[in-house]
Amino acid sequence: MTATPLHPARRDVVRGAAATAAVATVTLTPFATTEALAAPTTGFLHGVASGDPLPTAVVLWTRITPSADATPGSGRGERVSVAWEVATDETFTRVVRRGHVRTGTERDHTVKIDATGLEPGTRYAYRFSSGADVSPTGWTTTAPAATATPERLRFGIVSCSNWEAGYFAAYRHLAEHDGLDAVLHMGDYLYEYPTGEYGAQDGVVRVSEPAHEIVTLADYRIRHGHYKTDPDLQGLHAAAPWITTWDDHESANDAWVGGAENHDPLTEGRWRDRAAVARRAYDEWMPIRLSGTSALGDGTQIYRELTFGTLADLRMLDLRSHRDEQASAARLGAVGDADRSITGDAQMEWLKSSLSESTATWKLVGNPVMISPVAFGALDVEVGEALHEMGGLIPPEGIPYNVDQWDGYTADRRELIDHLADQAIDNAVFVTGDIHSAWACDIPKNVGTYPLSRSVAVEFVGTSVTSNNLDDILEVEPRTLSLAVEGAIRTANLHVKHLDFDRHGYSVLTLTPGRAQMDWYVLADRTRRDSSARWQIGFHTLPGHNRVRRAWYPAN
Repeated sequence: MTATPLHPARRDVVRGAAATAAVATVTLTPFATTEALAAPTTGFLHGVASGDPLPTAVVLWTRITPSADATPGSGRGERVSVAWEVATDETFTRVVRRGHVRTGTERDHTVKIDATGLEPGTRYAYRFSSGADVSPTGWTTTAPAATATPERLRFGIVSCSNWEAGYFAAYRHLAEHDGLDAVLHMGDYLYEYPTGEYGAQDGVVRVSEPAHEIVTLADYRIRHGHYKTDPDLQGLHAAAPWITTWDDHESANDAWVGGAENHDPLTEGRWRDRAAVARRAYDEWMPIRLSGTSALGDGTQIYRELTFGTLADLRMLDLRSHRDEQASAARLGAVGDADRSITGDAQMEWLKSSLSESTATWKLVGNPVMISPVAFGALDVEVGEALHEMGGLIPPEGIPYNVDQWDGYTADRRELIDHLADQAIDNAVFVTGDIHSAWACDIPKNVGTYPLSRSVAVEFVGTSVTSNNLDDILEVEPRTLSLAVEGAIRTANLHVKHLDFDRHGYSVLTLTPGRAQMDWYVLADRTRRDSSARWQIGFHTLPGHNRVRRAWYPAN
């Protein structure tokens, strides 16, 4: 049957002085729970998705379950033919593209195609069919033409969605926002842990599959498939194209090029084998082009650039596949070593060239881990580097808050910041996930002398969909102990203009020629499927300013 189009957002916005207390409430749309429905055993059980929109093409994705035993990762089920079609209307009376593909166990019965020959800046309906089975209808939008001058672009921002820690109400509320051009998922789309090891404050809210830690190709396929049974995740995938990158939990915690904190070669085999099957499953199950193609196995490069007319371009980074191992607590001075990299040489050169060559108003960088300096005892850059070179024991930009971020690879960060400054590149906006908290930051040329030194870019960090925040980890009431921690960080890091360690939800980034604004929406309770959501706060930056400012109401 054909799915009903998703409802646009219904928001009551209180502006002016009252905005600081309670500002926009997102009204819930009634929905049926999965428990209330008779669950089918065949057909398009995992929904539909689209991704990586270009002006004339977009990736379309689904999975067919041809028989009840052909579950994800099972290796069972016959090869089948799946038809796809793209139309300009929801009744599919004006079909503009169609085709057939075959799928089977070699790709876990997933389907991923590049629908080409489309019109720029156009909204399309799409669906799949196989025999008598017809998928839900999805909606996607192609990117504007390269020479187009959009008046507005709007991106949903999400990251860190742990199944066991709560429900994906954030996805449902984001799907209700009108006019999304794309959803950016900044990483940790799923988690690799066994049941109960990385749950919620009060235990596991819902059990993931498989119950054990995922290590094999079958394991990763099962976990991907299980996540895509969530109705709110399916709804957001069907509402707009997604642009994704991976962080660490798509493979294993704190991954780097040669291993991961959550990987034991003695019991779990070679890291390169585990990383390869994790990326194979990601390639199969996500609406993405790796190495520029939607065909499976054609490459593993996930860092890439997409353009949205003259208003914005977007670089999605990969900060796991090429990085050196994180510095140990015993060797914090290593964070400044020039031979250690978070990007790898090739990606860094691509990133710098892309930023230099951009003529877009807004130069977005999809950034899986935080780049803004967060340190204690920061010194003038030249002084800090001199002390570091003398003994190598003192981190050149102060004691880092988190060595898994760019704070652990300060030579790479310095190279990129100097490039932005030396090339006079304005309007770079880093959009980040990973850290389960909300931040709005200036990125200083010299953190030790800020605010006297200038800011070369800004960073907006979205909080987690469900993954534990500080209050969850410490098992304390929200806005208690975290306030003291936030205060200490902001006192030591004056470029951090907003910090919230306690809330879950999603963000919306709205771009116009005169403004880039990030709005944070927070859930009332991640452990409730019917949780409400509300606008909490917004920050914006203006062209040429490279600094963030408070916004008093959501962007139009």
